[in-house]
Amino acid sequence: MSLPQTLSLNALNHIRDRFSMREIGAPYQTLTSQFGQVGEIRLFEGEAVAKMVYISMAVPQFGLDSHMIFAFTPSGSPVPHFTLDSVLNAPDFAFHLDLIPRLDMGANLAYMDYCFGPLTETYEAAAQIEGLKPAKLGPRQYAIMSPWMLVYRANESAFEAIQAPVSAYLEHWAGLVEQGIPSDVTEGASAESLAERDRRNRGIIFNPSVDKVWAQVDRLLGAETSAQMREILIKQTVESL
Repeated sequence: MSLPQTLSLNALNHIRDRFSMREIGAPYQTLTSQFGQVGEIRLFEGEAVAKMVYISMAVPQFGLDSHMIFAFTPSGSPVPHFTLDSVLNAPDFAFHLDLIPRLDMGANLAYMDYCFGPLTETYEAAAQIEGLKPAKLGPRQYAIMSPWMLVYRANESAFEAIQAPVSAYLEHWAGLVEQGIPSDVTEGASAESLAERDRRNRGIIFNPSVDKVWAQVDRLLGAETSAQMREILIKQTVESL
C-alpha cells in the first residue's frame, strides 16, 4: 500500500473496530472515470460514532492517490467530528487532520479548552516537523474548521513523521467519544441546536465555492457523482443500499 493509503486505513480500521461500526456495502459505491475504476466510497454506521465516510481516489496517470475520512458523531452530540485527508499528488504529499468543533469556540471557552486544549502540544510539535509546508487554504476554510487544524504539504520523510500527530489526535478524539462532554462544558447547548449547527456547518464545509477541490472531483468523476459524494458527507443520517 502507498503511504497515504496506509495512514488512512490505519485510522479507519481503528475507528471501525474501537466503536464496533458496521460497514454498508463492500464498498458502498465504486468510483469510475475515463480511466476506469479509480476509487470507492466506503460507508459505516454505529452508535457512539454515527457515520463514517471513507473516499479513496487513485489515478496513476496523474500521480494522484487520495484518501479521505470523516467520522461523524451523532447530530445532537457536542463531541467533535474527526477528519483525516492523506494525499499523494506526485511528487508531493499532503494531509489535513482536525477535530471539527460542534460549538462556536469564540463563545464557548470551556468547550474549547476541554475538547481542543489537550491537542496544543501535539499541534505545536507537528508544526516543527522538517519538510512540512503550509497548504494553501482560503480564510473561509480556516474559519469553518478548528484552530488546531493541521494542514500541510510534505516531502516523504515528513509525511512518514505525521503518524505521531495523527495517532495523538485520534486517541484524544476517541477518548472524547467514549467519555462524552460534561454538560457544564457545553453551556446548555441543546441536542436540537447542536444538530442545526452541524447541518449548517457541513453544508459549508462541503460547499464547492468554499473548497475548490470539488472542481477537480467534478472533472475527474463528473458533476453528478461529485454531487452525490457531497450529499453523503452532508447528510446527517446514514444511507442504505
